[in-house]
Amino acid sequence: MKLKFFLFALLGVIGTAKAQNPGTVSGKIIEKSNKAPISYATVSIKDNGKVVSGVNTDDNGDFTIKNLALKSYTIEIQYIGFRKYIGSVILSDNKKSATVNVSLEEEATQLKGVNIIAERSTIEQKIDRKVINVGKDLTTAGASASDIMNNIPSVNVDQDGKLSLRGNENVRVLIDGRPTNLDPAQLLKQIPSTSIKKIELITNPSAKYNPEGMSGIINIVLHKNANTGFNGTYSGGITFGQTAKYNQSLDLNYKTGKVNFFGNAGNNFGTHFNDGFITKTDKTITQDLDITNEDDSYLYKVGMDYLIDDYNTVSFYTTQNKATGLGFVNTDIDYINSSDDIVNMYQKSRYQGPNKTGTYNLAYKHIFKKEGHTLDFEGNYSDTEETQNASFDTETTKTDNTSSSIVYNDFINDERKLGTFNIDYVNPLNEKTTLEAGAEARITKSENNYSTSNTLVPIKVSNYTYDVDIYSAYITFGQKFKKLSYQLGARFESYKVKADLNNGFKKFDDDYITLYPSAYLTYNLNEKNTLQLSYSRRVDRPSLEQTKPIREFSTPLVTSLGNQELRPQFTNSVEVNYTKTIEKGSFTTGVFVRSINDQISRTLRPDESDPSGNKQILSYTNFDHNTAYGFEVSLNYKITKWWDIQPSVDFSSINQKGVVFEYDPVTNNIKATERPVTVTAFNARMNSNFKATKRLSFLLFGFFRGPVEDIQQERKEMYKMDIGSRYTLLDNKMNLSLRFNDVFNTMKYAFDTKYPYPQSGQFTWESQTVYLGLTYNFGGGKIKNLQRKQRDDNTNKGGGGMF
Repeated sequence: MKLKFFLFALLGVIGTAKAQNPGTVSGKIIEKSNKAPISYATVSIKDNGKVVSGVNTDDNGDFTIKNLALKSYTIEIQYIGFRKYIGSVILSDNKKSATVNVSLEEEATQLKGVNIIAERSTIEQKIDRKVINVGKDLTTAGASASDIMNNIPSVNVDQDGKLSLRGNENVRVLIDGRPTNLDPAQLLKQIPSTSIKKIELITNPSAKYNPEGMSGIINIVLHKNANTGFNGTYSGGITFGQTAKYNQSLDLNYKTGKVNFFGNAGNNFGTHFNDGFITKTDKTITQDLDITNEDDSYLYKVGMDYLIDDYNTVSFYTTQNKATGLGFVNTDIDYINSSDDIVNMYQKSRYQGPNKTGTYNLAYKHIFKKEGHTLDFEGNYSDTEETQNASFDTETTKTDNTSSSIVYNDFINDERKLGTFNIDYVNPLNEKTTLEAGAEARITKSENNYSTSNTLVPIKVSNYTYDVDIYSAYITFGQKFKKLSYQLGARFESYKVKADLNNGFKKFDDDYITLYPSAYLTYNLNEKNTLQLSYSRRVDRPSLEQTKPIREFSTPLVTSLGNQELRPQFTNSVEVNYTKTIEKGSFTTGVFVRSINDQISRTLRPDESDPSGNKQILSYTNFDHNTAYGFEVSLNYKITKWWDIQPSVDFSSINQKGVVFEYDPVTNNIKATERPVTVTAFNARMNSNFKATKRLSFLLFGFFRGPVEDIQQERKEMYKMDIGSRYTLLDNKMNLSLRFNDVFNTMKYAFDTKYPYPQSGQFTWESQTVYLGLTYNFGGGKIKNLQRKQRDDNTNKGGGGMF
């Protein structure tokens, strides 16, 4: 009934009637040199500089624009590689139709290549997001999206590939506005950096978006191939560390008439190394860890777009992702001056398992005759299966020189099925007013099967299911005036979750309806200065991994488990942003304040089942009400024709209060203590580009992350410097890049803590690497400026891209 109510409300909005206007403009667009018709040229009708209607020419170069008011207009005709045409059209009671036939003249230089990538990246502040337009300086950062993320203001990627925005890992990652069933850390490693057109940081999303993610949304927009005929892009690279790692991708596109076929294949493989230590500061126990991961992943995508006519398009694609991983964790534990009779414990752990995800997407878009008036339907289904076979061989040596060993094996199988159905409707009621509405059904079914056995205990089996049903509907209303614009929105959402451990042994249910409002206010002081105020309400719901009371990983002293009783975390966020356009660049800055209820965070506590008191449980818990604030500043400035810089800094502070477990040396017991703390984080980046010649350029990148004290531990500062170069040849069709990452080998993760015991630790990984990459664009068709009938960059879209 909830879904029906939302759908009826949406259809009522869509059914709003509109009076038609009697004016018509039609014509034909051809090439001046050979009189050949130009298909898919853009024809726009403007009134006082604002677009009121427009279409693309058909395969014969013809166009017709109807329902125009009887008045004077400006007509603009554009087509990539040709000079723009600007003319005038007058419609009146005596002349209700006009014919415009135009011969476009080719530019002196015909654009070539599939993906046109700017030399340097630029940053824009839009009404609800910060947009980083990715240039060749960022694609030189490394082979994948994961490699370039640390170059983006306010974004960080840790040594495990975990992504955070403004110092918070509660961030949602979208690809072309669409969610994915893949883990973001894994997904980012599979997207070639050269496939990325821009990265959108939506730190205060509107009600149009699903409300997950406290710190907002990172939307990665990929290049879209819009060429006729057959064409494509090859991208490959080698990363030299302790061993070589390889990546490559091939993107193919074939367009003929009304049909566009596209396909992609990508592969990443190599061995990655990580090592570290954890020491109890009383010197009683020292752990040395040696970690190796052998990864091999593949991704395939095939699909098609079919333009039924100028107003209707249907698209389909499927993506298949397969990955195999083999991990080794060797843990050497020395018991120094220990009261126990154990001298040493050595464990060899082995993790192996294939992961695969299949995604199937079908989309339909209808464009009404009025400019910007659209209706989208989309269905998406994905099926993920993750398998892990783990073995643990532990040998213990005692003071009497005797030793014993125990071997146990774990098997984990995770299955997730996600189905979504969306309806989105956009109606520009007039030149100043836009109404948007939509509804979504999202059904997730998850099941985890776990079995374990060792040489002393028979096989133990457990089953855990975690199912989520979400039904939602949204509406936004916005108006634009000369200097002021605003948008108000609300999203109503019905959320239901069911968790079940071992067929009723332990159950958890939650069911509620929540309102998520949003508001934006933008004021243009003048053409070069813009102020924006925004508000939104967000939620972070516990995930399967955070809730399943089953081992995630284990060492002899630490076991990671979920918490089935986790509650959702709600955040209210207010932001103020300022953008200034200067003669040689742009300047953006912003401040934010957040109010957070029931924050979900990691906790480390003693293992009650361990009589020695040395073992610990790593899990999750809800902390009390917290508040956070912060600011960020970025500059994009071209000092000379050959030198530009892009410095940025961001700072965040959050007041937290949580429960920690602390060892009391007087009573020799572990006690729970409530600990308030103010967590501050500071990051600074500098990206500098030097253009030596038309083809050759160099870059210098510096990064600093300040120390952070949170409830559990104090993390040390991190910093590095990268240098690189890039060279273009073959009329810009080929691009070679070389980058030396972490030149002085300074990146490391170090920490101190006294909860539950005084400990310190440090981990290092292959941060110092050399990356060599090549990108080659090929194909023979002229570039067609086809605006596919699909969602905008900030929402879902189908059509030839990587994912």
